[in-house]
Amino acid sequence: MSSAVSQTWYMTQRQLMVFARQPAFAVITLIQPVIWLFLFGNLFKKVVELGGFGTTSYLDYLVPGVVVMSALSSNMWAGMGTLEEIQRGTLNRFLTTPVSRAALMNGNVVNNGLVTALQSVVIVLLGALGGADYPGGVGGIVILVVASVLLGTVFGALSNALGMLVRERESIIGINTFLLLPLTFLSSAFMAPAQMPGWMRHIADFNPLNWAMVASRSAMSEHPDWGDVLSRGGALLGLAVVAVWLSIRTFRSYQRSV
Repeated sequence: MSSAVSQTWYMTQRQLMVFARQPAFAVITLIQPVIWLFLFGNLFKKVVELGGFGTTSYLDYLVPGVVVMSALSSNMWAGMGTLEEIQRGTLNRFLTTPVSRAALMNGNVVNNGLVTALQSVVIVLLGALGGADYPGGVGGIVILVVASVLLGTVFGALSNALGMLVRERESIIGINTFLLLPLTFLSSAFMAPAQMPGWMRHIADFNPLNWAMVASRSAMSEHPDWGDVLSRGGALLGLAVVAVWLSIRTFRSYQRSV
């Protein structure tokens, strides 16, 4: 176990070096969250007058939604990196080494988790600069970051598995494009559940993106509902474990095919 953990960290460092050598990428990934925060935040700021948002500031409500949506959108493309390593032959060369097969897959997932955590903290800080208030304090922010990392792990691991299965960029792009907006808008990312049609609320109950937002918003409120935090957070954790297991199984299937 200790060997697998150390090998996973080694593979993670390899991925982090790529990220560190391309600082422009980090800036680019923050452009869309900034647009959501300040453009849409100001455009729809009066929507809180409809009620049900639990706050008088739409920016307060929007920040957790943008953090979670950004975690989803960035991690859904993890499979592209896996596919690139397959096409370069890098992954096949690693198969000739004694490195743990789980580490080969999980290094990418852990790297994405660390990047997601950094991205989440930056978005929270940008929201604070824009005037957002976080009554739940540091503890609530930590739970928001953890929830976004868990959600990112779910979709990052599934994206890796998808890359192993389809091995085509066009398929990954098509599936991600198809899923991103429905998952986002069939949740409480931008609209309070009380203002959503009944059928959308029912779908949102089964949407992992919404689980992360319910847990985060509850933890960041003045009076957290720890039942919501633990139930949704536990569901995310369980789903993340299943997704990572599935990606490892898919990798072993790929290994037998080469």
